[in-house]
Parts: sequence; C-alpha cells; structure tokens
Amino acid sequence: MRKSSYERINYALRPAKSAERKMLCESFRNLSVFRSVNSYRYIGFGSTFFSDFVLLHRELNLQQMISIEKDEHYRERFEFNRPYSCIEIMYGESNDVLPELQWDNICTIAWLDYDNMLYESVLNDIKFFSSKACTGSILAVTVNVHPYDYEPNAEDPRLKKLKENVGNDKVPATVTEADLRGWGLAATCRTIIENEVLETLKDRNGARPPGTKIQYHQLYNFHYSDGVKMLTVGGIFIDEGQKPQLDSCAFNNLTFIKTSTEPYLIDIPSLTYNEIRYINGQLPTEDPSTISSYGVSPADLNKYIKIYRYFPTFTESEI
Repeated sequence: MRKSSYERINYALRPAKSAERKMLCESFRNLSVFRSVNSYRYIGFGSTFFSDFVLLHRELNLQQMISIEKDEHYRERFEFNRPYSCIEIMYGESNDVLPELQWDNICTIAWLDYDNMLYESVLNDIKFFSSKACTGSILAVTVNVHPYDYEPNAEDPRLKKLKENVGNDKVPATVTEADLRGWGLAATCRTIIENEVLETLKDRNGARPPGTKIQYHQLYNFHYSDGVKMLTVGGIFIDEGQKPQLDSCAFNNLTFIKTSTEPYLIDIPSLTYNEIRYINGQLPTEDPSTISSYGVSPADLNKYIKIYRYFPTFTESEI
C-alpha cells in the first residue's frame, strides 16, 4: 500500500515551503483592516506536523482552527500530534468536510495545501469556497505542478493528462503541449484555478445588487521546489464597495505579493550558519553591492537577500 504523504514527507523540514509559510503568515497580519486577525477561522491540512497551525497560532493567535484529514485510519496519530486544543480535526475528504462547516459571516483563511496534482476534486473545493466565502476571507491553494510523466511517442501526452485530471472544458483552448513544459504547467494551473473562482463568483453575483458584488483579488502566485515543482495561488474575497479597505491593507508593500501572471519564485540558496550570520550583520541595505560575502556567489547572495527575513532555520537537537 502506498504510504500517505505525511509518512513520506516531513513538511516541517522543507526549506522553500518553510519560507512560503512565513510569507503567508506575514500577509495575513494585514487583514486587520477588515477585522481582528485573531477572530479569523483557519482551515488547512495539518497532517501529523501541523506546521502551519503552530506558526499561525503562535504568531497571529488564531483560536478557531480546523484541520481536515482524509486518512481516518490514522486518527490516533493525528490526535496525539495535535499541538493545541483550539485545533479541531475533522476526518474525511475535503469535498465532504467543507460543506459540513458553517459559513455565514465567518471570515476564513483557508490554505488548501494539496501534495498532488490539480484534479477536478481540487476545483470542486475551490468552487465551494468561492461560493461561500464572506468578504475579507482568503483562499490559498497549493498543487504539484511537476511536468507530467508520459509515454514516449504519445501525441500531446501532457495536454491529454491535464484534460483527464481537471476536465476537458476547464483547460483553456489556447493551451498547447509546449505550454506545459518546465514551469508552464504552473502557469496553466494558475489560470484554471482563477477561472474556477471567477466563474463561481459570476453565478454567485447574479442576484446581488450593484455595489455589493463579490470580487476576487489575487495576492499569491508562488513557485518553488523542494524536490518537485509546486504552485501556490490565491487571493482575497471582498465586496466591491470595500476596495478602499483592500487598498488600506497595503498588501503590495510586501515584495512577494503577486497580483498577475508573474510568479514569485522562492529559491533557497545553500548557505552555512556562519555565512548567514555574517550576511545578516550587513542587512538590511539599499545597496546589495556593498555586502561582503566571503565566497558566497553573487547569485546565492541575491537569492538570500531577497528572502532573508523568511529564511528557514533548522537545527539539530537532542530529543
């Protein structure tokens, strides 16, 4: 039997994921314009590590937290590893659990952090959240976007596989086989996810009077790789009359916020602790060329300067 993802991957020790987690947490602080951040509900997939739950409770004091776990036969292990009593673990597929929750006037941050490819079931979760989210809510979706394996000599194998996974009607007609190479699958998946949100809002807004229609504004378009290419895309839902409040959130002051097709690549350089400490002693700076780095390549130095505030720190300790 194939092992569950939490048995194969230590989510706490993936450096790019760790940096992404800190970036998302920092952006959530800006939601205070809409309401007190610690009044938000958080929905995620905690696994046995609950890394995002620990960070968000510690940094933002989130009190209402729900972890969806599909592997109910590992219930005892999930319950044992639950780090805080404020985390409710709900068992089942997210397609089934999300509709069981209350949604009226409950501002929600949902990070649906899948470890698999984009499938129709993922789009169903996105559709449901988009149909229910109240204004000020945030949705982030992570999917595996490593290029598909395919049979040699097959005709348009990657395009065929994508259509099988999400449905032929979900793939834009302009997408070609060549578009799905490298990070191209990530760009296509971002478009498919955004289209699902916008189509759902189109239906949802049909009966709403002018001035009260729900809008979606993209905030995240992360690309990263801790062995396989991953995409995290997402944004905020607001009432169209709340645009001034959205502007007051000042999300664009955060360098990793991306509101268009342009991605933010999280690229973690390999540095020693001595190198990190030495470079940190010269940061922040408006002129990176003044930084001395003792043998660290300019490329790695620039990567580090870009994300040093979110750089993961892992240490070995005796248990």
